[in-house]
Amino acid sequence: MTSTFTQTNDAIYIETGKLSELVRGQDHALLERLAPLVRRHNVSLDLGHVQRMDAAGIAALISLYGCARDAGRSFSVVNASPRVAEILALVGLDRILLSHNMVINSQCRPCADRPAA
Repeated sequence: MTSTFTQTNDAIYIETGKLSELVRGQDHALLERLAPLVRRHNVSLDLGHVQRMDAAGIAALISLYGCARDAGRSFSVVNASPRVAEILALVGLDRILLSHNMVINSQCRPCADRPAA
């Protein structure tokens, strides 16, 4: 899994690169890489490229959320693809995992620098 990390204060934003599936076999790599981070930092995981997720992927996200919560940290999913958002809503995790407040991309900059129209 190729990832890009952006850290601000005590929070880390992780873009999963070109990861298009979060399924059995990829879940362990995600957990191994991110579990230590969610114990020390607030983490937002960008799943914008993920188009397919199975029960193992859902379990990995729940595990990361639990690790973060037990350590007094936060873990959320941001920029979820429509399919991932739909899956999380179907299993009732959208209220717990999805964050609609953070969108980070190469276009982000202060609003004052952008034209109004």
